[in-house]
Amino acid sequence: MRIDDAATGGTSDTATTPAGALRPRLAASILLLDRSDGVVRVLVGRRSKQHVFMPDVHVFPGGRRDPGDHRIAFASDLPAPLIDRLVGIYRGRLSVSAVRALALAALRELHEETSLAVGPSCRPSCSGSLPFRPELERLRYVARALTPPGHVRRFDTHFFALFTDEVELDLDGLQDSRELEDLRWVPVGNPSAVSIPDITARILEALHTRLDADPLLGFDGTVPYFHVRNGRPIRDLL
Repeated sequence: MRIDDAATGGTSDTATTPAGALRPRLAASILLLDRSDGVVRVLVGRRSKQHVFMPDVHVFPGGRRDPGDHRIAFASDLPAPLIDRLVGIYRGRLSVSAVRALALAALRELHEETSLAVGPSCRPSCSGSLPFRPELERLRYVARALTPPGHVRRFDTHFFALFTDEVELDLDGLQDSRELEDLRWVPVGNPSAVSIPDITARILEALHTRLDADPLLGFDGTVPYFHVRNGRPIRDLL
């Protein structure tokens, strides 16, 4: 359903693209969550000032889905209900392989931007570009956001969350990259120590509310979809 200042009700489909507007590209981000000290914290990094899209702000690791992402060999798959949900969002216009590639893109980008690998090493017999086989089974789907028209880049981004204690993860290997620097953990409920885009703040607010209701972050929770219609910010529930 849609939640805005004027009405409640209806269902969401993929947003239409006005004539002349940039077509959004599929993308994925990962909210890596650390709950080791009783306060859930999320990993963010600062984008370079040289970036055309969202420069000099802290964001979650992530990026656009690449053509080769659906060919990445994985160690474990997304839960079947999550695959069905993602396929359903696009009403069958994306295949199972295509929606799985969104999750694979999120973990690929996490590795490229932070050096963290979620999954077992495949060295020395890796067949793809990654030195590990991604594990997808513990990913939660937590948000979707569509960049409004008028931006120099537009993305249809899907956000996945993962608790660090649910996978084998060497956090000592965390390091800055050319894509993200000043990597740090900030509380989901209070990210004020860093400068973040408005959409990042809205996603964290929604996640904080969901965690309050379900600290285990169950796999079947409703998912907010942030987009703009007729110049107005809209928050749908998927």
